[in-house]
Amino acid sequence: MMKRFFYSAILAVFSCTGLVLAAESPVGKWSTIDEKSGKVTSQVELYEQDGKLFGKITSLPEPNDAQGKPKTCTACTDDDKNKPIIGLAILKNLSLQGDRYKGGTLLDPDDGKIYKGEVWIEDGKLQVRGYIALFFRTQTWVRAK
Repeated sequence: MMKRFFYSAILAVFSCTGLVLAAESPVGKWSTIDEKSGKVTSQVELYEQDGKLFGKITSLPEPNDAQGKPKTCTACTDDDKNKPIIGLAILKNLSLQGDRYKGGTLLDPDDGKIYKGEVWIEDGKLQVRGYIALFFRTQTWVRAK
């Protein structure tokens, strides 16, 4: 009888742990927020591929430039140069390490710079941190509605 109770308790703990971890998954749609105005600047969809985390821009409040053409990443280099912003992969190859995804890169389409990056969920919000050498900047994203 005690063994059955013990095994049931262990199973319950692992089941609850799985639910907590699943609830903390960054996979899904997130809204990026301008730190000064508090307005949504884009929507990004995070997804897993081959065990790594990626993210692409899925919408912009103003998707077209002044000429009515889709905005492109004019500041980007390499393969991303002049690609449309919508559909652009801005998080690439982040691997789960503890409670954070690390080891990949973050692209800022505004300036075309690529940063080492990491993401994690804190208080239901996604923390997105980009590094250059010892310096870093962290943005807070919220789940898209």
